[in-house]
Amino acid sequence: MEGTVNGSLNMIGYGLAAIGPGVGIGLIFAAYIQGVARQPEAQGRLQTIAFIGFALAEALAIIGIGLAFALG
Repeated sequence: MEGTVNGSLNMIGYGLAAIGPGVGIGLIFAAYIQGVARQPEAQGRLQTIAFIGFALAEALAIIGIGLAFALG
């Protein structure tokens, strides 16, 4: 039958879902760079907060790919 889709659509769904953490990580580091440019003495505190935010955003992507493989 023509026009049928074979295989799993989980990876397409994960690809679309990975856009969110990607944008989030970009915004986190954009805010970090802007904050350090405005107040260089606060770099240590801002860097810690930025890496915690990065880890949380990246955890969403890792959980998403795990679910994509587990459900597929």
